[in-house]
Amino acid sequence: QVQLVESGGGLVQAGDSLRLSCAASGRTFSGYGMGWFRQAPGKEREFVAAISWVAAITYYGDSVKGRFTISRDNAKNTAYLQMNSLKPEDTAVYYCAAHSGGNYYSASSFYSWGQGTQVTVSS
Repeated sequence: QVQLVESGGGLVQAGDSLRLSCAASGRTFSGYGMGWFRQAPGKEREFVAAISWVAAITYYGDSVKGRFTISRDNAKNTAYLQMNSLKPEDTAVYYCAAHSGGNYYSASSFYSWGQGTQVTVSS
């Protein structure tokens, strides 16, 4: 089973950028689609972005489309989430996870969740 560790979160101002990293260890990173989700206090976990293993096809939630970019570096066993033009409503704990199959937009299609990294965007 793959283990995932997120990093790169922090406190930024609206309009700033951050890049989150998701480092994988254990079982090989290759062959897995990867996803990012986020959860704000009192809210359900929300799909942010995902990238497939085959052809690196990307998927984005409507609220981040055009501002966030997901990528992966298989040689480094790391997935990334570049977040630009951050807004206060992007404030949440961000989690990465490995895709186990099925709908990329659904958290139930992912496993091996990381511990999360906090992103706070001030206005």
